[in-house]
Order: sequence, then C-alpha cells, then structure tokens
Amino acid sequence: MRRLLALALTLGLALAQVPAAWLGLEVREQEGALVFQKGGLRFSYVPGLGWTAPLDPALPPPRGPERRLDERVLRAAGLIPAELPSARLRYRLAEDRLRLVLDLPPGPAPELPRTEGESPGWFTFYAPYFVPNPPDLEGLSFRYDDRGTEIRYLAPEGRVYRWRTFELGAPARFVMDAYFVPPPQVRAVAPGFELRREYVWTPEPLELVRLVAAAGAWKLRPVGTPGRRRKLPEMAPGALAVLNGGYYDPKTATPIGLWVVDGVPVSLPYGRSALMWDGGLPQAAVPKFEAWVETGGGERYRVGLNRWPARLTAHTLPGRVGRAGENVIVVRGDQVLHTYPAPVVLEPGQWALTYPDGDGEWTGRLKPGARLSLYVRLDPPVRYALEAGPLLVQAGRLAYHPEAEGFAKGAAQIEKVTYQAAVAWTREGELWFVTSGKTTPGVLAEQLLALGAWGAIRMDAGGSAQLYLRGALVFPERARPVVSGLALWPAD
Repeated sequence: MRRLLALALTLGLALAQVPAAWLGLEVREQEGALVFQKGGLRFSYVPGLGWTAPLDPALPPPRGPERRLDERVLRAAGLIPAELPSARLRYRLAEDRLRLVLDLPPGPAPELPRTEGESPGWFTFYAPYFVPNPPDLEGLSFRYDDRGTEIRYLAPEGRVYRWRTFELGAPARFVMDAYFVPPPQVRAVAPGFELRREYVWTPEPLELVRLVAAAGAWKLRPVGTPGRRRKLPEMAPGALAVLNGGYYDPKTATPIGLWVVDGVPVSLPYGRSALMWDGGLPQAAVPKFEAWVETGGGERYRVGLNRWPARLTAHTLPGRVGRAGENVIVVRGDQVLHTYPAPVVLEPGQWALTYPDGDGEWTGRLKPGARLSLYVRLDPPVRYALEAGPLLVQAGRLAYHPEAEGFAKGAAQIEKVTYQAAVAWTREGELWFVTSGKTTPGVLAEQLLALGAWGAIRMDAGGSAQLYLRGALVFPERARPVVSGLALWPAD
C-alpha cells in the first residue's frame, strides 16, 4: 500500500484488475490449479496453460498475491451481469482530500446523486457501475455486487470530515469527494488578539486565517510609500500585524485609488470602495468627493475624476488617458507641460485634464509652464482611508456588486480563483484581518457574512494577499513586496 501526498496532482488511473476477495471469491489451490469460487460459480486457472473451459485460455492471468483479475475474465465467467456497465476510476489524493472520478460510458446513464454531508471519518460511496481498476491507496477498499460497486475510504484521524458527490458533463463523469481537514485552531497572540485558522465549506473546504482583534483593543493605520514596493513588515516595524493594502500599477508602483494618512490624501480616489476610519470602527463604501481644478488666475472648475468622467475630467494614474475627440493637458505637480490630442500615455508623477476638442474656453488656453492645480475634498472628511474593493458585506448584508464599482464583468480581478485578503468587522467592534486559500471574492463575501461580519471589503488579492504577525509571514507561503498595507497595533 502507498499514500500519495501532494497538493496538486493529475488524476491517476489505476490498472484494470480487481482483487478476488473484493468480488466475494474464495481462492484455493487444487491439483496445481487456482480455483475461484463464489456460491455455485466456479472457474479455474492452470499456471503455464491458462484458464480452463469454458473460459478462453488466453485471457489475462490472475496477478499478485491478491489474485487480481481482469474485467474480461470476470465477464466471461459470468461474475458481472451483462447489463451492468463499467466505468473506469481516476483519483487524486492530497493532504486534505481524496477525489474519485468515474468516467461514465456513453449512452443512457443511471441517475446519480448530487449530495453532500458530514462524515465520522470513514466514507462510503456507491456507484451503479462495475469499477474495473480500483487503485491501491491506503485506506481505500471496494466491494462488488450485481448492482454496482461500493467504495469505502478510511481517512486520517483527528480531522474534520465532509463529503459530496456530483456529476459533470462533456464528457460525462461522476465525482466523489472525501474531505478531511485539520480542526479549527485558535491561538492568543496578545491581550485582545487571537489568530484563528479554520476551514469553511463552499462546498469545497476553504482555509481562512483570521487575526481577530477584540473591540477597543486595536489601533489601525495605513502604511507604505507611493511609488515604492517593500515587504509589509518593513512598512510598519513593531506592528503586531500587517495585512496587504490596495491596488497599484505594477509597472510604476503608483497606488490606485484613495489613500489618506492623518487627513492628508497621498493618492486620489479612483472610484471603487475604500476602507475609511477616524480611529474607531471603520466603514467601507465608495467615497463621496468633490474635485476641481484651479488655474493660475484663480478660476475654479469642477471636474470628474478617474472612473467618474465629466466634460472636464482629471486623470491621476499612469497609462493611457483620454478618448477620441478630446484634448489632454498634461501636468506635473501644478505646472502644465503640454496639450495633446487624445489619447496620451501619462508617466509616473504626471496627471492630466481632458476636455472636448474644439472647446472654445479651453482650446489654447494653458501654455506650457502655466499653473493648473487639482484639488479633491472628501465628503465627509476622514482621517484614514485606503481604497481597494470590491465591497463584500455592508450593514450585515451581502454587498458584493463588483460591476457597480467598475470591475469589468468576467475580469480576472473578480473571477480568478486565487488567494484573497480582506478587512472585516463585527457590529460589536471586533476587527478582522482575513486571508484565505484560493477562491473568488464573491465566495469569500458569503463566508464572512456567515461568520458574523457586519462589514467587509476585499483588499488586493493573488500574490499580494499576505498576513504578517510580529514580522513573520503567517499566510500564504510566499511573500511579495507591495506598495501599501494596513498595520495593527494594540490600543494605546
């Protein structure tokens, strides 16, 4: 026997032979022959000569000490009813699950259950098929009868157990999953702070790692430097915990979206949800703001900003800006560099104002070197903020509507199954730093709501999703330098 432990394996296909005992056959040696018998059914094999009549002598011989028999022998001997179809089995064994997949034959198929449930540690599946290739895996056994195959699996001890079955099409398959995940772990890491590792069911097991801070026990700050990538502990030396922050442009490390420190914006809104707080319990929403530009002569003009376009729109992120039929005033700081027909590629440190081509008020108005300043006022003002999104939970209800925040339908940012990070809080004042195994933000939203979150927002995900505790990476396995983070300290 062997146990194959790996997190990602292609499904293995076992040899098409069945131990005689699993078929209910008694085997004995008699006058130089191996005699197989079950009730009134009897057939024999003579080493060196082959099977005896009425079987074809050339059929595959029994193999190994378990006297494994080929399906062709079993059907020729009448041990398998002619009307019972065969389905070959593939498998994948990982540290916390066993997946069994039956490749179903073409044509009409028996109805197979789509079910799930808890298990005491041993699993039993029944398939109305003959399985000709049972794999040799520790804890896995098979029993055969005239109606099909019973599959049993004894999982490792000391786990939490659950199972599910379902069908897949094109090609037709029947999937049997046995899950055996570690039990929940809770560890106090400081007065008022606990690190919790647990699995939730989606229905597949999803690992959640949460740092839970009791109400009134924590102090939260955004950390990092626009334009500079660093490992999270370097941004907040001495912090109890650090979670990755919001999005950034991978080429320039420019933060994408609102970032406020001590009431001063270090990055302007893009138009998605932001985590906002003044020192107490945070909130998450798309921030409300007013944006305007001011010329050197003191004239003020209201403008749209980034994802919220208007006749005059300010753009603050590097990359392509402007649409056909517009002109683009490129600015560095508050000094006009030049005006170009759209589109224009902004470089780091630049921002732009777009206006309709032919607009008499703006065409030729600002020459290179002229002053043009951009201002944004939040409503209401906040002391701290960090934009990310999408919003997951709000006021104790599911609030996951990514397209309303400008995430394109089907975009990898929301559809890719990958590591997730989030900040959540309860109505009673707990704050959670959350990281998860590979899933989607929509699934994470449902699970956080089920755990009692009153509010939650997704931070940057994928390789950026990281949680550190006292300078050590807690989850996942690899660190990545990022631009911003959220640092947590015990309250003063």
